[in-house]
Amino acid sequence: MINSATVSAELRLSLVVPDHGPVPLVASMYYSAQDPYAIRMAFHVGADEPVEWIFARDLLAAGLEGPTGQGDVQIWPADEDGCEVFNIALCSPFGQAHFEAPITATADFLKRTFEVISAGQEGEFVNLDGELEQLLWRA
Repeated sequence: MINSATVSAELRLSLVVPDHGPVPLVASMYYSAQDPYAIRMAFHVGADEPVEWIFARDLLAAGLEGPTGQGDVQIWPADEDGCEVFNIALCSPFGQAHFEAPITATADFLKRTFEVISAGQEGEFVNLDGELEQLLWRA
């Protein structure tokens, strides 16, 4: 079953910089039923191309409820100065970053993705034959 539905949103984030204070920036979030397990997030950090990370949709959803993730990606909710935020800590060979995002906007985006494909139904939207053909063609 192929579904071409997509969901996108722009999210105002803060890059948490120790001893400096938060730096505002924008991230674009994108979900496609053609890749039903993933959410792409492009961090617009300057004039260069955005930095893109791909997250498991379930990881982001779990992070709204409590701390989750390990290694390169850790996510947790928090209450900062009376404002609920969603924390994302990223680590790569190129450095580390900690972002805070409004939890309501993130939850709204995720809710719209689950309206496209319900939790647990992702496997019905994966084209295994097409994926295998792509892997074999690249080999």
